[in-house]
Amino acid sequence: MQRNAEKNTIAVLDFGSQYSHLIVRRMRELGVYAELLSPETPSEKLQEFSAIVLSGGPQNLSASDALQADPKLYALGIPMLGICYGFQLMAHQLGGEVRAGKTREYGPACVTVATRSPLFKGLPRSEPTWMSHGDQVTRVPNGFKITARSEVCPIAAMEDRKRRLFGIQFHPEVKHTTHGMKVLQNFVRITGAKHTWRLGKDWIDKTVADVRAQVGMGRALCALSGGVDSTVAAYLTHRAIGKKLTCVYVDTGLMRQGETEQIKRTFAKLPKLDFRVVHAEREFLKALKGVTDPEQKRKVIGRLFVRLFEREQTKLRRTDFLVQGTLYTDAITSGVSVGGKAAVIKSHHNVGGLPKDVAFRLIEPLRDLYKDEVRLLGRSLGVPEEIVSRQPFPGPGLAVRIIGEVTKEKLATLRKADAIFREELIVAGKAKQVAQYFAVLPDIRSVGVQGDARTYGHLIILRAITTADFMTADWARLPHTLLARASARITNEVAGINRVAYDITSKPPGTVEWE
Repeated sequence: MQRNAEKNTIAVLDFGSQYSHLIVRRMRELGVYAELLSPETPSEKLQEFSAIVLSGGPQNLSASDALQADPKLYALGIPMLGICYGFQLMAHQLGGEVRAGKTREYGPACVTVATRSPLFKGLPRSEPTWMSHGDQVTRVPNGFKITARSEVCPIAAMEDRKRRLFGIQFHPEVKHTTHGMKVLQNFVRITGAKHTWRLGKDWIDKTVADVRAQVGMGRALCALSGGVDSTVAAYLTHRAIGKKLTCVYVDTGLMRQGETEQIKRTFAKLPKLDFRVVHAEREFLKALKGVTDPEQKRKVIGRLFVRLFEREQTKLRRTDFLVQGTLYTDAITSGVSVGGKAAVIKSHHNVGGLPKDVAFRLIEPLRDLYKDEVRLLGRSLGVPEEIVSRQPFPGPGLAVRIIGEVTKEKLATLRKADAIFREELIVAGKAKQVAQYFAVLPDIRSVGVQGDARTYGHLIILRAITTADFMTADWARLPHTLLARASARITNEVAGINRVAYDITSKPPGTVEWE
């Protein structure tokens, strides 16, 4: 992932947006390598790059601690693109004006191109975009002209073509902006960067070499969940250190119906890996007793996972490293960003949920990648397709799909409802058309009628989403007949359930999981 001598890398300054890394990702999709950097990166370092992007962020420029960029970077003569907060910051630092808008824009917004611009070349005059801002630019700096507007935002884009400085209020990196990739492609064309980036053998070779150097003469233990992320991390690490790797699967009792048995069967067939199972259902249920706050659940689960791995560590000589399948989507929603200002959406058990006194040094070879990139790597590494294409499942398991306290009885109820939903999707031929699907058991009861008698039962919520990268997502438009069959089966076959609902919330404003 190193820059080449031709300065063929785009720097993305991270101001804490949930989408900062998506900008990097989109550039890679266009074949150009991009690197996420701190917003305080000095201009002397930034002049090494072919272009600079200023990301969005959750702050307001009026705040005393608002992140700033080195003002000297605007004089580097390097193409720049400011997005959302980055757009406002560019305007502010160059003498424009930014104020709180009378109306905020969160979600879909139609942007109208006001004048010809190389950034909008080949786009329709009216562009469906995704907005997420309260402040807005009210006056552009000297030398800039307004290039687009929306109904709420009179200045939705600006440019100083001579200095190759561009700013846009909307987010081109998210899928909700219809022609967002075209906007980024136009910017890449303006930069002159070459399309030479590929995630393949070179990346694998470098990552394997890095892991081998990190472990040295020691050993590593891999936290193996049976999913694609941890399995690919295990394969990469095994390629680096071979028999010095031990993979441990913890049976938490929080898995889906039949999943632990399936994982055992799958990994028993893989002689390349030293695979061990730790049975810990009783310990997890005890630790979760009385816990209802979702953040606390994740931290309890993360802490217990580490303690169990530390217990296994004592059985293995010189095992100082813990391998995890952490992805960037895990890190960014846990508030981890280069700029250190990202909002905590939820702490993933293997990121924000880890205790501070971990007895391991972490190895996270996939931390800068996305789910679909990991699937591609898995196939390159020879990971079985049944794992590569496995339905995503959160590390804390069904604990974060039960709203409220987790009990053995609730787990049994949710497992059965979830299995029915999955079965109906498979039978209907829709399972491969959605990225993730599952059932949720909320802490809600409702009145119903079953067998001509009044019931006061529990609710099951069904959730299915479509997404390319899990940073943004849309709810899946499943056939009503499929939903009707699933609802009828769940209310008939799962004791205590008398109502089924379907979640039609996108991400944002929701998240994929409920907790």
